[in-house]
Amino acid sequence: MPTTAMNGYDLFQHLGLSPVINAAGIYTDLGGSRLSPRAWAAAEAINDHFVRMTDLLDKSGERIADLLGVEAARITPGAAAAIFLGTAACLAGTDGDKSQQLPDITGMKRDVLIQAGHRYKYDRQVAMTGAALREVGSENGTRPDQLDAAIGENTAAILHPAHLDGKPGTLALEQVVRIARARGVPVIVDAAYMNYPTSIMGDYARRGADLVCISAKYFGGPNAGGFIMGRKDLIQAVSNVHFTRYESGKYLKLGRPLKMDRQTIIAVLVALEEWLAMDHAARFAGYRRQVAMLERRLSGLTDLKAEPKCFTMDERFIDEPVNCLLLTFDGAKNGKSAAQVARRLEESSPPIIAILEGDKIGIVMDVLKDDEVSYIGDRLVEVMS
Repeated sequence: MPTTAMNGYDLFQHLGLSPVINAAGIYTDLGGSRLSPRAWAAAEAINDHFVRMTDLLDKSGERIADLLGVEAARITPGAAAAIFLGTAACLAGTDGDKSQQLPDITGMKRDVLIQAGHRYKYDRQVAMTGAALREVGSENGTRPDQLDAAIGENTAAILHPAHLDGKPGTLALEQVVRIARARGVPVIVDAAYMNYPTSIMGDYARRGADLVCISAKYFGGPNAGGFIMGRKDLIQAVSNVHFTRYESGKYLKLGRPLKMDRQTIIAVLVALEEWLAMDHAARFAGYRRQVAMLERRLSGLTDLKAEPKCFTMDERFIDEPVNCLLLTFDGAKNGKSAAQVARRLEESSPPIIAILEGDKIGIVMDVLKDDEVSYIGDRLVEVMS
């Protein structure tokens, strides 16, 4: 079993908590990902030193921009924060008075457009800046002429969620960019978990996006980490609304609650460097090996169907590349439903959190260690016996 002690001090016992075995994948509510030894060491190293945060953010942003081939970048406390800051940047620009005035948008461009078929939970970050989110078209679709007609003198930006790019009835990013550029309106792309193949991150800017928002937890960085990249002038505007110099500067900026630790900033950068240099074929081979390991452990359970599958970042089960074992339960045969088994797994000590979907449970390998996979196998055999 995995241990919870750190330097002889049991954090979980001290807080009256139990660690969980994360067989669901990379989720904010489960703490994100696991930092690599190198990222953890970098955070520990910078912990011993102080630095001007403006310099650290500028230099780390320059490094990210160089790595991804974009004009500029800035580390943020996650992709949702990047959407918030990017929107605020489009509202206030580099004007310090406007950055302080937000979320009061009097006298500013105030509208952010989104296709009706692109509405999703994270568009809420736009409204938090004071901007008004305006739907274009209907759930049945959005036409180019509708988007063009919706752009007016108060339009500050267009939000385009990357995971919905290509959705039937909606305009593709290139179409949106073509219309927006002709009218001088920036396009913000939420590409939170779009990081593989690794070239995809920089490709959004090359496809015309003005700002692109990325979450760090999906490439092994801190849960409260991410970055925004794109046009240099807009990244400068992001700096204008972010947290730095709130105490020491002239303006009380909207982004002050989004303060960051130097340890988080350096861990985001190191995790990204590792992700870009990683042998991803070996990463997927490791998932497949763990899936096979679990499948062998469950081979004696004849009333259970086990299939190697891929659990995608948008929460679908597809065939490739394999990163999970999908278990299908036939309650008529053994009297145990997937929901009952999932509940028993969560009642384990430590609890096992997996993906429950109808009569199926997905065991996702993204952040699991081998001893955790073995524990899950043993527990499933016990529950099903």
